[in-house]
Amino acid sequence: MTLDCGHEPSEHSSLTTGYGTDNQGKTLCYACCAERDKDQMIKDGKTILYLTQSAVTNWPGSLSLPIRGRRTGRHNIAGKKFDVWFNGPDGHVWHGTQYGEMTQLCHCKRTSEKVAP
Repeated sequence: MTLDCGHEPSEHSSLTTGYGTDNQGKTLCYACCAERDKDQMIKDGKTILYLTQSAVTNWPGSLSLPIRGRRTGRHNIAGKKFDVWFNGPDGHVWHGTQYGEMTQLCHCKRTSEKVAP
């Protein structure tokens, strides 16, 4: 099977398909999903990723950006909030926030700080 991105499906398990589908129904291998996610981050300056112990990732994990700082705080509705900082694909430091402990969704945005060389 050849996907719309021109590649074969990525390695997958019985729980995954080996490809992603965009909002127009086009299929993309996981590597192409990562490239599309990077392009969207650079263009928009914000995105929603998934927070793990050591990185923020896209859904299949093909885009993984290591966390460089972490802080846990209180939130009036969610109870806790988790703030993380990581180097983005555009040479800027990015900030992400996860609200509560019942999700992995991390709301991320570009900061004005450039990544130190």
